[in-house]
Amino acid sequence: MSYTPPSMPVAPPPPSAPGPGAWLKSPVGLANGTVALLGVGIATDLFSLWAGGGVFGVVSDLIDGGLGTVTEDRADRADSLYAASGVFQVAALVGTAVLFLCWFRRVRVNAEVFAPDGHSMSRGWAVGAWFVPVANLWFPRRVAVDIWDASSEGRWLPGGAPQAGRRTLLNAWWTLWITSSVFGWIASQQYRKAEEPEKIKNAVVSLMASDLLSIAAAVLAILFVRRLTAMQGAKARSGPGSPTHA
Repeated sequence: MSYTPPSMPVAPPPPSAPGPGAWLKSPVGLANGTVALLGVGIATDLFSLWAGGGVFGVVSDLIDGGLGTVTEDRADRADSLYAASGVFQVAALVGTAVLFLCWFRRVRVNAEVFAPDGHSMSRGWAVGAWFVPVANLWFPRRVAVDIWDASSEGRWLPGGAPQAGRRTLLNAWWTLWITSSVFGWIASQQYRKAEEPEKIKNAVVSLMASDLLSIAAAVLAILFVRRLTAMQGAKARSGPGSPTHA
């Protein structure tokens, strides 16, 4: 009668074949471009903060001293700069979104090579999940979690189940991104509807707070992109079917 020592590691299950069209390709170039555009987005948010401060000052002077305390040129300049900052932010957001989605799909395809059976959603959701109303509040995170787990140097638990790596950075990025997006939409609606000086002032404060949240979310997005890209590089060098054992 044979005996297997309790300390013997449990071997992982044999890997399944990845889906058609799935092959490893370096995401570094797309990651670098995404990080650069996220940096541009941060710059536009900083410009918006500065321009918002100008509008805040104009409105505050109007409230405190009346129309005679603010010249028309000053008011027009502050309003034009703030409007321009909004255009810059939208342009940066669109450019970043396009490149981020290209990177996100690339790392999803790579993750399918690493763990063909480790995905709860099909490959097309790497892009499509972001455009489904309401569901885009959690569907992209599900895709990101599967990519993260497949790309991590996880350990095999007894029974052959993979143990995922820690998702602290992923969860922090996603939470702050959702928070900044929802808060930004609310602040934009508040500013669009504001007509009285006091309401405009409050709306500008909300928009400036939204800019700060956006900057923080962008910083975490940069860290997330860099970390996941590095994880996939390490995983590719070690081989998709060679996890460590508990």
